[in-house]
Amino acid sequence: MSSDPWGRVDETGTVYVRTADGERVVGSWQAGSPEEALAYFERKYDGLVVEIDLLERRVRTTDLSAKDAMAAVEHLRHQVDEAHAVGDLEALSRRLDQLTELVEARREERRAARARQAEEARRAKEELVAEAEELARSDQWRAAGERLRALVDTWKGLPRLDRKSDDELWHRFSHARSAFSKRRKAHFASLDAQREEARRRKEKLVAEAEALSGSTDWGPTAARYRELMQEWKAAGRAQREHEDELWQRFRGAQDVFFAARGEAFAERDAEQRENLTRKEELVAEAEKLLPITDLKAARAAFRAINERWDAIGHVPRDARARIEGRMHAVERAIQEAEEAEWRRTNPEARARAEGLTGQLQDAVDKLRAQIDKARAAGNTAKVEKLEKELEGRQALLDQALKGLREFSGGKS
Repeated sequence: MSSDPWGRVDETGTVYVRTADGERVVGSWQAGSPEEALAYFERKYDGLVVEIDLLERRVRTTDLSAKDAMAAVEHLRHQVDEAHAVGDLEALSRRLDQLTELVEARREERRAARARQAEEARRAKEELVAEAEELARSDQWRAAGERLRALVDTWKGLPRLDRKSDDELWHRFSHARSAFSKRRKAHFASLDAQREEARRRKEKLVAEAEALSGSTDWGPTAARYRELMQEWKAAGRAQREHEDELWQRFRGAQDVFFAARGEAFAERDAEQRENLTRKEELVAEAEKLLPITDLKAARAAFRAINERWDAIGHVPRDARARIEGRMHAVERAIQEAEEAEWRRTNPEARARAEGLTGQLQDAVDKLRAQIDKARAAGNTAKVEKLEKELEGRQALLDQALKGLREFSGGKS
């Protein structure tokens, strides 16, 4: 018979768990030792602990609803009450009681939060209305218009109030927007002079863009085109009948320049592709050094290849990681061979390996003698226990012998 603080196994293999109300049968075990039986049912208890841990974490760190949380608690409570497991089941029940209290507290918190949110929504909408009424008197047409649009988006994201309050506040909000819109339309009705000024400014921008279209000073010219684009946007819109024609000329000048730059860059790309071909040949030559049989010769050959590699220019960006990765792989192989050579010739490490191997061999020999003695005495249980221990020690010895062979260059 075997037992622990929370359960026991009797001579028939029946497994019991100890509770405040006394012992309860949780199962039977015929396949192995009592210790294995207790371990099996303790693992079932550990599984319940894990499930409760997970539920506690969900309740504390997620927005799990109170209804779903209580359903999960009750499900786990039933599992604990009927558990075929060995462990402190009362402790699990207490944790579930505490979790129930936490869920109820969260339920009350959420109710209070909803009430606070409703009041916050009312205050937020009142603030939106007050700001909209202030903006309705503004002469900052673009900024005020954008802000009013943002206020509408904010309004849509807020919860609805009771119908009467919501309708009253929306009426004031909508009236403020309408008043601003009417004033803005009246203002833009007087913008013809500004549109004419925009046309004159854009004609100058078009003239400069066309003058730059034949430049081969790629970087500064491209930067200037970006500046011209910003100036174009800042100039405002000209009259509709002029805007499209000016834009076509402006855009056409840019297209001429960037097409020429593209052709020049294509030539550069061709050169980089040629560099890639040369580097592929070098990396293939480097890869022939593997596997490394003569470290000194491989190191010298790789150094010579690397010098030729460095003399070659850039390769296309999308191929850079691939080609350099292959070269680095050869370099890493050489470095690993150097490290292996150092380890093989390190006398201190060899001495430690020999000492460990000797200790393990002594332990294996001793266990084998004990097994023979126990087998002669007919002590089957002790033989099984010692054989398991021997299996572990033999595995360690095999590993130690393998490491020791590495110090001899792979020879036994």
